[in-house]
Amino acid sequence: MDRFEWIAMGVKTGLVVLVMLQVVPIMVWIERRGSALMQNRLGPNRVGPLGLLQSLADVVKFLFKEDFVPKHVNKFYYLLAPAILLIPAFMTFAVVPFGGSIQIGDRLVHLQIADLNVGIIYILSIASLGVYGIIMAGWSSNNKYSLLGSLRSSAQMISYELPLGLSLVGVLMVFESVNLREIAAAQATPWLFGLPKWGIFVQPVGFLIFMTASFAETNRLPFDLPEGESEIVAGYHLEYGSMKFALFFMAEYMNMVTASALMSTLYFGGYQMLPGMSYLVGPLASFIGSFDFSFLSLVTPTDCARVLLEVASFTAKVGFFMWFFVWVRWTLPRFRFDQLMDIGWKVLLPLSLANVAVSALLIYFGVI
Repeated sequence: MDRFEWIAMGVKTGLVVLVMLQVVPIMVWIERRGSALMQNRLGPNRVGPLGLLQSLADVVKFLFKEDFVPKHVNKFYYLLAPAILLIPAFMTFAVVPFGGSIQIGDRLVHLQIADLNVGIIYILSIASLGVYGIIMAGWSSNNKYSLLGSLRSSAQMISYELPLGLSLVGVLMVFESVNLREIAAAQATPWLFGLPKWGIFVQPVGFLIFMTASFAETNRLPFDLPEGESEIVAGYHLEYGSMKFALFFMAEYMNMVTASALMSTLYFGGYQMLPGMSYLVGPLASFIGSFDFSFLSLVTPTDCARVLLEVASFTAKVGFFMWFFVWVRWTLPRFRFDQLMDIGWKVLLPLSLANVAVSALLIYFGVI
């Protein structure tokens, strides 16, 4: 890569990391205020306006808490586990396109950190590494409740990775690619009755399977059996505190962001603009063109406006699914473990296999 490509890569990586780090305190506040809204409570309202600075206060608390390591743990793996869980959570977002392409001078820049031609396979392989962090945390803690949590997690991940992967097969068959940028671009084409060819319209069953399995893979209610506070105290992170616990906390929200971004990219057009947003390109381009920035000599105002609206559209879609995670958490109770296994093996797996077969028939007869 030349100097320009290195700079572009650094800017995109820095932007994504910065945004993902901001997601954690914002989502913690939304979780608290959202649950309060649903339960007729106030939620955080002391630190800052509407309690907005409560998350910042929690970050300071985590930073200055005593970093205690119990004597009975296997120290090396105990300290390594949070990092093994957090790093894949960051890496998976690298292949997700959060906007289209922009022409800067004579260079075309894709708004995507890494444009891999095996994007979905990369995400599935890297995301599967996170379970090792949970297993390692439970085993190295030398605590029976932690071990039970990690065993539950390994069983749950294996059970739901199968239907999650199979639910994507239908999307890959329809769009004939595993490159996320190509899949997002293909969803701009019109389909039946003027509808865009979004994944939700051509693969509605696949979307429901993928969404359900995503809840299980991110350990969110009603699938948070590895943490099961009412049964196993706190599960795999029982012996963790201060910043080590905060890393587990961060990893969960990072995985939620990636799952939401994947649902948006595969089934809701990704960065394709929401209905009506295309009419804003002209006025926004005129507004941008009124400024005399040196950067605008390299980028046309229309290109700049289009990309801003694409990023805004993608952000809105991801934000909706992040809120949906919160909505479900405070609406549905936790499953029993036998129910969790039954849903994975007896419902989602056969349904995902049937979806692949039906999709193949519909593609063969030219319906989709």
